[in-house]
This record gives sequence, structure tokens and C-alpha cells, in this order.
Amino acid sequence: MAYRSSTSSLLSLLGLLSIILTSATAIRLQITQRPTSVAPSFREAPAFRNGAKCSSHANDTIHIVMPLDTNYIRGTMAAVLSILQHSMCPENVSFHFLSVYHLDSEIFPLIKSTFPFLRFKMYGFNSNRVRGKISKSIRQALDQPLNYARIYMADILPADVKRVIYLDSDIIVMDDVAKLWMVVLKGRVLAAPEYCHANFTSYFTEAFWSDGELAATFEGRRPCYFNTGVMVVDVERWRRGGYTRRVEEWMAVQKQKRIYQLGSLPPILLVFAGNIKGVDHRWNQHGLGGDNLEGRCRGLHPGPISLLHWSGKGKPWLRLDSRRPCTVDYLWAPYDLHHSSRVALEE
Repeated sequence: MAYRSSTSSLLSLLGLLSIILTSATAIRLQITQRPTSVAPSFREAPAFRNGAKCSSHANDTIHIVMPLDTNYIRGTMAAVLSILQHSMCPENVSFHFLSVYHLDSEIFPLIKSTFPFLRFKMYGFNSNRVRGKISKSIRQALDQPLNYARIYMADILPADVKRVIYLDSDIIVMDDVAKLWMVVLKGRVLAAPEYCHANFTSYFTEAFWSDGELAATFEGRRPCYFNTGVMVVDVERWRRGGYTRRVEEWMAVQKQKRIYQLGSLPPILLVFAGNIKGVDHRWNQHGLGGDNLEGRCRGLHPGPISLLHWSGKGKPWLRLDSRRPCTVDYLWAPYDLHHSSRVALEE
């Protein structure tokens, strides 16, 4: 009798344990499967207002185009804050964010809550536009469709936007962006800091330079490297000249002959290098993210600085979070609006 009671109790206990384990498994499955938010959260930025001398005329609007995705949104938020903070007329700055379609509904309220007074519009970039046109480069981040959106911005932006400043997400502006906006293009399609001391030949492969027909594209030009993360662009002239198609033609050559290694930069160089308006180097202190393979720390170049650019593999928010920052990353940190950043800096 006692044996039966024990057995019965044991069976009851096993049954109860089975229920508990089943429930726990169900709970674990539910937690695992629950979708999490892709976008981080940010503190609300201060409101920035125009000074008494600022004009409210539409012609005085400064149009800034930036790419926007969840991997780089922390950089974008810091960049926007830096632009507003150093602008004499921050309410005259209008932002145009290029994003992949499916993120619009999530990112729009995030920007609105972080910058309640910001003038901005979002435009969905259809990644099908570059499907089959992107060639594998030396770094995966350079192969993302949004990295090519700058080539298509003249088609995406409304017709009344005739001139823009294009900025990457990994920048901090330390000066009034109106100074860059006022660059005189002198009939050129775009303006950017040029680096004629850089080894221009290294941006293209031996297959390119050994092909006389391809290499002849630079005849009559003195091509210099320029970084496409900071550009003043005459969008109207870009449209009229069909420059999107011209860049795409080089992307098609790349698919056949492998003439370069670096994402969206080389085809733009092939079309424009040696035919742009040069801008003071202070407007793109680039390379702060190190090289494209290891992202090692780099120092600042000598001279005045109006814009810091973490081009390269290393991004300041990632290095700060990993507790392995480079010295230059501390110049980025004060503009970081991410909720966790204040705690990290205080530690």
C-alpha cells in the first residue's frame, strides 16, 4: 500500500515537473521569438533657434542629404546635433534622409522624438535600383545598397531641391555649415576637398590601368582623390547631365572586368575626378576610422578643422562602447544622444 502511494506520488511529481518544464520551454520560446526593436533610443536634443539676423526666405534654406539606417543611426543623430549646434541659423537647415523603405515607419518617429523642431523629410531608397550592379568590395559595409543611394539622390529628391550638401553619417561638423553651403561651384557639378598628394592609381586595379581604352578616361584631366562622404552637389546640373547613368555605366564595367575594390567611391571618381571644385581641406578631416581592413587609430591632420569624418572601418560609437576608443573618438562623444552614452562616459 505504501509502495503504491509512493509510486503514485512519484508519478504525480513527474507529471508536475513535466508541466513545469513544458511551461518553461513555452516561456523561453515566447521570449526568444518576441520581436525586438531594431532602432536604439535617444535623449531629446535641445531646441535650436535662429538669431535675429537670420532670414526666413525659402532661398536661404540649406539642404542636407544624409543616408539613414539602423546600423549608423547613432552616428546620424550625433551629426545632426553637431550641425544644429554650430549653425548661426539652425532653423534654415533642412534635412533629407535617404533610408531603405521598410525602416521608414520605425525611424521617422525616432527622429521626431529626438529632434522635435527639426525640418526634415524621409525618402525611401529602393534597393532594387542597384540589384545586380553592386560588386563585392574589400569591406562588407561598402556593399550595402544604401551606400549607393548618393548616386541616385538627384532622382529621389523633389525637383525644387536644386543644390545639396551630401554628408555621410560618421561625421561631426565643428563649424557653421552655411560656410560650406556658400562654396561657389563655378559651373561644376560638385565640390569637395581634393587630395592630390594621394596615390590616385591605387584606387583602381591593374586590369584598369593596363587597358588603354579604360585608362584614357582620365585624358585631359588631372584627377585627384576626393572623399564622397562630404560633397556640395548641384543636383539640377547632375540631372541635366545624366550623371547617374554615367556612374552606372562604370558599375557595369566593374562587373565584367573588376577595375576597382572600394564600393561606390571609384565609379564616382571615374566620372568626376579632375573636374570638381576644390574645397578647403578643413571641411573633411577624413580617415579617423582608420583603414578599411583593421580600423586602427589615427591622429588628426595638422591645420584648422571644420568637419571630422570617421571614414574607414572604425566607428567612434562602437569603439567607445567596447571600451577601446581612440583619442579622436572623444571628440565625437559629446554629440552622442544615445541613452547609454552618458553612463558610459561617466564610468
